[in-house]
Amino acid sequence: MSTNRRRFLQQLGGLAAGFGVVSTGLAACGGNEPSSDTTKADSVSTPAATAAGKLFFEISLAQWSLHKPLWEKKLDNLDFPLVAKRDYGISVVEYVNQFFKDKAKDEKYLAELLKRCNDNGVKNHLIMCDGEGSLGSPNDKERLQAVENHYKWVDAAKYLGCVTIRVNAHGEGSREDVQKAAIDGLGRLGEYGAKAGINVIVENHGGYTSDGAWLAAVMKGVNKPNVGTLPDFGNFCIKRDGKGMFDGKCVEEYDRYKGTQELMPYAKGVSAKAYDFDAQGNCIETDYNKMLKIVKDAGFTGYIGIEFEGDKLSPEEGIKKTKALLERVGAIV
Repeated sequence: MSTNRRRFLQQLGGLAAGFGVVSTGLAACGGNEPSSDTTKADSVSTPAATAAGKLFFEISLAQWSLHKPLWEKKLDNLDFPLVAKRDYGISVVEYVNQFFKDKAKDEKYLAELLKRCNDNGVKNHLIMCDGEGSLGSPNDKERLQAVENHYKWVDAAKYLGCVTIRVNAHGEGSREDVQKAAIDGLGRLGEYGAKAGINVIVENHGGYTSDGAWLAAVMKGVNKPNVGTLPDFGNFCIKRDGKGMFDGKCVEEYDRYKGTQELMPYAKGVSAKAYDFDAQGNCIETDYNKMLKIVKDAGFTGYIGIEFEGDKLSPEEGIKKTKALLERVGAIV
């Protein structure tokens, strides 16, 4: 760890103390140790809903659900905790680094975000990290640089009281070469994360990573208690007809139910992706009864994050419909 990073973390610690942040008890944003149980989100994830006998999980809100108002500057990243609690009754949030990309080392900004979290009784769960390089690149220099690029997000997550960062395991090369590289890159980042008490998890997010068997094999290869997966119900497109990984129409898709089942043994979070709903409030593209049963049968009792990404409904309507669906199906599976 560099001198500057040590100084930054020491300063962050002082700021956290100034805001009265604690790691246990009633603190909304306290720090946690990484999970050693690969079937659950984290060691303190038993949700209040379970105690009420309704759900086996707790609902969190993924910030990507509000990416449109965020990109359009109708919503500020600093207001996200308040909006989650006030507008949707959700007290656990998942950030996307794209919406505060240049703030990972900004002490004043992180302190303000944490203060707003605490003021509104909101717990920070994870930061989804994109655009920091290819952790699965067979090129040693590129891969090692990508690992180091993520350090700042581990540090920021630790300060904000998150348990986890979500990363990608993309790379250019053969299936075998990228898999080998991803095992190395994730293993190195996992070592850094473990020192900070932060989990490092990978989402099925296009390309090889959307192949459940491939990503499960990566997890077996890494074999670290704080490195796991974030199964996303809708991100199982392996190949598109566009030039980029996320461009164009999907032309090859992995079975989402099979893939989720393969990834659940390593899951430390789950993303409830939804695009559209029928008249009965059911998700059109994913059978939530079948999917939540897979999640429950895996012994998962952690956070399931709402990630609405449709175009027919407003983000606000989509979030509310996804929440209602999770609550209805989660109570009966």
